[in-house]
Parts: sequence; C-alpha cells; structure tokens
Amino acid sequence: MFSAADHAHMARALRLAAGGLNTTTPNPRVGCVIVQGDQVVGEGWHVRAGEPHAEVHALRAAGSQARGATAYVTLEPCSHHGRTPPCANALIDAGLGRVVAAMRDPNPQVSGRGIELLTLAGIRAEVGLLEAEARELNIGFISRMTRGRPWVRLKTASSLDGKTALLNGESKWITGPAARADVHRLRARACAVLTGVGTVLADDPTMNVREIETSRQPLRVVVDSQLRTPPTARIVQDDSATTLIAHAVDDPARRDALLEAGAFTLHVSNATGRVDLVSLLAELAARGINEVHAEAGATLNGALFSLGLVDEWVMYQAPLVLGHRARGLFDLPELTDMSARQAFNVFDTRKVGQDLRLTLRPEPK
Repeated sequence: MFSAADHAHMARALRLAAGGLNTTTPNPRVGCVIVQGDQVVGEGWHVRAGEPHAEVHALRAAGSQARGATAYVTLEPCSHHGRTPPCANALIDAGLGRVVAAMRDPNPQVSGRGIELLTLAGIRAEVGLLEAEARELNIGFISRMTRGRPWVRLKTASSLDGKTALLNGESKWITGPAARADVHRLRARACAVLTGVGTVLADDPTMNVREIETSRQPLRVVVDSQLRTPPTARIVQDDSATTLIAHAVDDPARRDALLEAGAFTLHVSNATGRVDLVSLLAELAARGINEVHAEAGATLNGALFSLGLVDEWVMYQAPLVLGHRARGLFDLPELTDMSARQAFNVFDTRKVGQDLRLTLRPEPK
C-alpha cells in the first residue's frame, strides 16, 4: 500500500521526467527523486540519449545521503549496458533501502530484470505507483517496445463542418495563432513528422518546429510513392532537420537528385505500387522513432485510418464554416453499413485560443 508521501514523491518524479519530453528520444522519459526520511536529498531526470540517466543525476545530488534512502523512479531502473551503465547497479552500489518504480520496463528482453537485481541485493522494490501517468509519458516508447512500431498521432485542423481548405486549396488560416503554436509543441515532442507529397506540392512546407524553442528537430518523413518531391522543395532544402523520402517507384534519376539535394530515401512499396505504410512505420521503429506526428492531406490521412495506424487523433476545430464543396479531412471508402464505422473515445477536450482541441483515441473494435 502506497502512502500519500509516496504519491507526492512519484508525482514529482513524473514532473521531472517531463523535462525531457522533447529531448530523450530514442530513450524513454524518466525522472527520479531520492528521499531520506521525509527529506528530498536528490532529484534528476534523463535529458538526452548518451547522457546520464535520471537515477545517476539523483544519486550524484544525494551523495552519501542515498544510503538507506528511498528512490522514486518513473520507470524500472535499467539492467543492461547501453550507452551508459545499468542504473539498477548504481542504486545497489549506493546502498538504497527501497526503490519504487511507476512501471516495469516495456522492453520484453529486460522487463522485470531491474526489479529482480534490486531484490536479490536486499533492496525493497515495488512497482505500480502512478503507473497510468507513467505510461502516458512514454506512450511512444512503449509502443515501439511492445508493437514494433511508433505511436502515431494524427493532427488535423478543420472548420465546424469538417473542412480543411477551400476547393481551390486555400487554407491559411483556418485556426488561430494559439492553436498553430500548440501544434509546434506536438511536433517538438515527436521523433518524426510525417506528411504526404500532396501537401509538399501544394503548400511547400518546412514541417519543422518554429513556434517554440527546441534543441532537437524531429526527422521529417515524406510519403511519396512516385518520387515527385522537387529537390528544390523547402522540406528538402531547409537544413534545420533531416528529411527522409519514402517511395515505392525506384526512379534512379529522381532519387539521385533528392540525395544530391540532401535528403535521404527509403524504398518501401506494397503490392499496389504505393508506399507500404505498415513497413514504413516498422522501419522507423527500427531507427529508434517512438512517436510520429502526422500532418497530411485527405489521401494520407485516409490511408492511415484505413490501415488502423492512427493511435491518437488531435483535432483542432475552428468556429467557422467553409461549405460542402470545400476539402474534407479524409479520403475514405464509402460505408454501406453502420457497423463498419470507426468510433472514438474522447481522451481530452480543451480550448486553445478561440479554437477547440479534441484528443481522440480509437475505440477498440
């Protein structure tokens, strides 16, 4: 049974972990609080891959006061050698008396091993305090570890009647400045931003993080079956981030032109001659991508939905109407039976400036 003090210290560890929201990829976001008696003697969080983990920062701050203390960690201490030594061993060497972890490591190869090492060393180890909150913080890392693909967060911006642009393509601006800045916060936490070649040709976007300060730009991924992305496109020419063009047709001349312009390419096709989105996401996971932020047009949006690849839909809805001939959100096949509809659970609702932001997650079928 966890006490009120336990809850308070783990809540603090979770707030610390959120300090690495935009920087820890491909590693999980982890925070740690060390308490001696009723006094906090050390705190820390993991900032970025290759640097010390949260437990190490907290242990350094605690010094000799760590002996016999309790450590609150948002994720089971690692038990394997990666870029840094195992944190479970560091806690053992420091002489901790108790370790409380919010959740087990989702990596099936090591899950439970850190807790086992602590227990074998005589340290009281407990798991499960504020687990739901810890899982939300690392939802992409968990997805990559357990499903072999990133968590896909689809962002759309539309009018009250579900339109994204006028029939002639004009779309600036449907939502207000507060909502647009909020989108950049979502981009900043993602490991990759995904869009389609139609958006590139129509809008010539950079698809980087601009509205907020960030020390890391996510990978930009363009789904472009026919390699139609111009080498002069801003998403290619802008050197603030790396761009990957996923294509299905292998056209050496077009591919080489994009490579010469500074982009990378990935040939990943399906039986219909289009980009295999399932394989693309698996490849991104293999490259350490935890969260994908998708901003695209109706074609790619519809394809992601049709394949069941959207894990979260963030819909910004502006208080205006564009009319039935304006462009819609999704290119989806016609339904002939209501049983085929896709239902969603409303995860969060809030007002951002003058616009409404709905966060939805697919209801299990």
